[in-house]
Amino acid sequence: MRVLHVIPSVSPRRGGPSLAVLAMVRALRARGVEAEIATTNDDGEGVLSVPLNAVGEHEGVPTRFFARFSPPLRAVREFAYSRGLARWLDSACGKYDVVHVHAIFSHASTCAMATARRRSVPYLNRPLGQLCEWSLGQRAAKKRAYLALVERANLDAAAALHFTTEQEQREAEPLGLRAPGFVVPHGVDVPDLLPDARARLRARLGLPPDARVVLFLSRVHPKKGLELLIPALAQLRDDQVHFVLAGNVEPPDYEGVVGRTVREAGLAARTHRVPFATGEWKQLLLQGADVFALTSHSENFGLAVVEAWAAGTPVVVTPGVALAEEVRRHGLGAVAALEVPAIAAAVRELLASPDRRETAGQAARQHARAHYAWPAVAARLLDQYQRICPGSSS
Repeated sequence: MRVLHVIPSVSPRRGGPSLAVLAMVRALRARGVEAEIATTNDDGEGVLSVPLNAVGEHEGVPTRFFARFSPPLRAVREFAYSRGLARWLDSACGKYDVVHVHAIFSHASTCAMATARRRSVPYLNRPLGQLCEWSLGQRAAKKRAYLALVERANLDAAAALHFTTEQEQREAEPLGLRAPGFVVPHGVDVPDLLPDARARLRARLGLPPDARVVLFLSRVHPKKGLELLIPALAQLRDDQVHFVLAGNVEPPDYEGVVGRTVREAGLAARTHRVPFATGEWKQLLLQGADVFALTSHSENFGLAVVEAWAAGTPVVVTPGVALAEEVRRHGLGAVAALEVPAIAAAVRELLASPDRRETAGQAARQHARAHYAWPAVAARLLDQYQRICPGSSS
């Protein structure tokens, strides 16, 4: 079976969904699927330094990059228009059994769905939470117009809509889209546990051995609720509680907003700003922290939460994070209302109970291994492809 994945960007600056598609394709290829990616060279404000217009290996995955139109106007850049991608899709789309499109409200995604429709190639769409209530409420007039005039026809004609949680699927239901939906989550590579991760992290950050660390590791974006998490942590008036804020910022001018929030909360001396982390350093952050916090207004999945589970770290999340019910149901940390006192209380209670943290961390790692390991997730996705295109073998 040949499957083409189309996404506007695979840049780490675009957060979990862009990184997840690379892991998704790797896992599918391990099951014998001829999967590859077509995307643009988008890298936020700039572009990636990658070969264009030809398939090559990117992070171990066959990937075709095409030039993104990059005028000075940011809104146009964000649309990720790419004439080269459109032309290639028109000529090559019919060579694939299934086209798996990631995101909406972007030229790359819209063009891929429209081309697959025209070429009678079955396609599905993973909307990345962009059909959720919070997302549709941002720049609402533009999105509603684009949905009505352009995207609804593409979504209605899809063979299926791929949601990553039941909550995301429920939030899309009021739109009345005709395409059937299914739920298959993002997967995660369950890492080996690093020896002495706690001590090594504190040594690297220059903290005392008994320091307690609350970690935020995600895209630094206005929807992540940092304007609530930061003052909540400031209420923990304990000099041994430190905040590690890790991740790329988007949009770039939001960095100043976050810095000002930290200073105004009086948390500057206990905040450690870390850029985008990968590899062992990322695992050291995840495994060495006492608590992982993601207090988003809206999160259709929350890949970083599953990564924290896989690292054996309990989490504090808010109801807007679609995985919150799993946290509550399986005792994987705490769910706090999206308000400063509630977030502060949830973090405080976890930090005050080493036994509870250990129990929740062990349960979280077991839960991630049982339900989110990539081999099992890829098998479920392959089942969906074969349902959509029953005549193709894996």
